[in-house]
Amino acid sequence: MTDRACAPEWSLPPEKLTPEHLGRLAVVYVRQSTLQQVVDHQESTRIQYGLVNRAAAWGWSADRIMVIDEDQGKSGASAEERSGFQRLVTEVGLNHVGLILGVDMSRLARCSKDWHQLLEICALFGTAIADLDGIYNPSDYNDRLLLGLKGTMSEAELHLIKQRMMQGRLSKARRGELSFALPSGYVRHPSGEVTFDPDEQAQRVIRLMFRKFEQLGSLNSVLHYFIDHDIRLGIRSRTGSNKGELEWRRPNKATLSCILKNPTYAGAYAYGRRKQDPRRQKSGCSAYGRTAFHPPDCAVLIKDHWPAYISWQQYEWNLAQLRSNRSRANQPGAVRHGPALLAGLLHCGKCGRRLSVNYLGRGLHHSYVCCYLAVHYGEPVCQRIGGTALDRFVSQQVLMALQPAALELSLSAAAHLEQEQKELEGWWQTRLERAEFEAQRAARHYQLVEPENRLVARQLAKEWENKLLAQKQLSEEYDRYVHQQTKSLSESERQEICQLASDIPALWSAPTTTNSQRKELIRQVVNRVVLEVENNSEQVSLTIEWAGGSSTPLRMTRDVFKYEQLSFYPQLCQKLRALVAADVDLESIAEQLTQAGYHPPKQTQQFSPLSVRRLIDRLGLV
Repeated sequence: MTDRACAPEWSLPPEKLTPEHLGRLAVVYVRQSTLQQVVDHQESTRIQYGLVNRAAAWGWSADRIMVIDEDQGKSGASAEERSGFQRLVTEVGLNHVGLILGVDMSRLARCSKDWHQLLEICALFGTAIADLDGIYNPSDYNDRLLLGLKGTMSEAELHLIKQRMMQGRLSKARRGELSFALPSGYVRHPSGEVTFDPDEQAQRVIRLMFRKFEQLGSLNSVLHYFIDHDIRLGIRSRTGSNKGELEWRRPNKATLSCILKNPTYAGAYAYGRRKQDPRRQKSGCSAYGRTAFHPPDCAVLIKDHWPAYISWQQYEWNLAQLRSNRSRANQPGAVRHGPALLAGLLHCGKCGRRLSVNYLGRGLHHSYVCCYLAVHYGEPVCQRIGGTALDRFVSQQVLMALQPAALELSLSAAAHLEQEQKELEGWWQTRLERAEFEAQRAARHYQLVEPENRLVARQLAKEWENKLLAQKQLSEEYDRYVHQQTKSLSESERQEICQLASDIPALWSAPTTTNSQRKELIRQVVNRVVLEVENNSEQVSLTIEWAGGSSTPLRMTRDVFKYEQLSFYPQLCQKLRALVAADVDLESIAEQLTQAGYHPPKQTQQFSPLSVRRLIDRLGLV
């Protein structure tokens, strides 16, 4: 390639360059899009730096020629990350630049916004622009038209290149041949075949995580389980000197969430799960602003393409469980601490919204209230009901429904306990085997070194001691773990558990049973509870929708604050007037009202002579 910058016809200043241009700086802008181009395409870099000779041939002295090359390896699609281009625009705006030189317009900008902004500033301050084809005056109509066309073609070229690359990637992905980073638990062989991680411990942790999520149903519960038992995730390093090595890292919520949401573990090849949203993209961070899609919405989804840790049905159940754990208007949310047993399950029978929980007196008392219309539209509160009585009523219905399944629940609980101990025992055995192997390998390294090479021998001896110490500490931790664990249940212990489980109410009210466990039990059999307070009275109609699809309509009586809220208040007043007119004493009136089924606003109370006296005074029947 011949560098036209050294051609003799440019030895004299062209007619478009005036003394005013020569009195200011000549700026040579150098840029290539990627670092790979900078390394591999050095001829292009040489040509761009050769523009300095062209500026000198046109009359600029060496000290009046400025080279801006700090944008090497940066794309021209935007000016945000290009400090060199921003400095160029600043110099032009300060009326310091007479000529801008570049190989072509794509080196300056591939974005119409940035390109036309530069043209406007150059036209305003009389700055000329030159490339390998000639010199242009942005103030001239024909030159401005040509510069605008070149900028448009430069931007279109960028989109064409990107489109061809995306079509190539998509075509390869549809065949399942496009390679991308694999999650923990998988490895890719040099042949391209994807298999389970050959490390047995790494596989065991992944399978354990899916089993615990199925059992516990909450991401936070799985995380706490891993932390309590010091279980770490085996992750293959993707970069650095340890690339491909297995590293054991502490689990965190984000990592566990990614594992549960990744369809790769169900054996599916998924491409296009995350797409960039330019409205949310943060400068300098390509991962920020990515929007995740459900597997059916992916660009490519090929099921049964890779070995699977779980089935596709289990994967869909995991996603549904994660969605149900979110605190949204249409989801019950995850189980949380607190005495409100029906939090997330109650729905208003009037407006259909979910009831929220209000805690009073430092959380000792709670009530359920439907305040959606009041918060969003300024209307009165739909309904409010005390939580203690409602929880007690629904809990009794749940316990009655669970009585036939008491024996089955007890046996499954015992089997679950033994299975969990076996899983933890297997985890400890793999850790002990790994520690023993690393100690033996360190010993072999030390034994193979030549005795005269003391510098290496001392370092290998130190590493051997560290491995032996780590093995000893792990063995001591395992002994403490074994001492704390309970033994397998004997036949007599199983019978005792069955006898205890036959009385589920005793287990429900046991001091060792937490509110979180009670909530989990309720959610296993109840989908939701629809309630409606009848005319703000003490009568409440309930409909319990069970997990099997059936529903049970019920009625309960709640406590109210005023006599006027009682549904039988007119009949009570009529009865009281008749007794007062008959000159019956207060004690006899209280007894007759109680026998007739009347009671004060709080149903736990009965009429007394004092309460009758107050009601007579309230009605003015003295």
